[in-house]
Amino acid sequence: MPIFENGRLPRHVLFDLDGTLADTAPDLVAALNRTLRSLGRSEVDLSVARWWVADGSVGLIQNGLQITKEEACGSPHRQRLLEEYSRNLCTQTKLFPGIKKVLAGIEKRNIPWGIVTNKPQRFTKPLLAALGLDARAGSVVSGDSLNQSKPDPAPLQLACEEMGVLPSNGVMIGDDLRDIDAGRAGGMQTIAVTWGYRPEDEAQDWGADQMARNPKELLFAMGLE
Repeated sequence: MPIFENGRLPRHVLFDLDGTLADTAPDLVAALNRTLRSLGRSEVDLSVARWWVADGSVGLIQNGLQITKEEACGSPHRQRLLEEYSRNLCTQTKLFPGIKKVLAGIEKRNIPWGIVTNKPQRFTKPLLAALGLDARAGSVVSGDSLNQSKPDPAPLQLACEEMGVLPSNGVMIGDDLRDIDAGRAGGMQTIAVTWGYRPEDEAQDWGADQMARNPKELLFAMGLE
């Protein structure tokens, strides 16, 4: 069932980036593997490590080196991973299949859309340029654009301000509980997608207004198909 009743469409749409719009795991895991090789460690398989991407560079180093979260936060190897990643931001990264159609459907109806990510700006800007999304998004709010990041609603509110819309009657879409909590706290409808970096059974417990298992379901949930 569409998220809005009586054939109404969302006034605006906000997306998470990693795991929602783009599959960034291949390049992030490749950066981890280059870091592991430099330490004489064995590489990790993408099918395993892609689930670590949800927790960013900290999660990748924590799991890759099998250390604590606290150790990973302050680890010089985390900085090495980020340096490796910055040099190869969009070698294997692609939009998830069907996302181009979703964005085209939104733009066809002149609905403003933006991106709110916890990814630092120094990675977000060049990545979106490489993907051809930088000039299309009405707003891009990165993890360090403000002092707060998701699940705080402040980044979503900033995106709405930049697009000239009110949070109400808008939709926040993401593959993580932080996205859903931020959307809810910001007074928006929420859609959890299950093709990202969290298991589907987790997403069922987030309390999102809708769930989408593929981009076609996402279009339907927004009343665009």
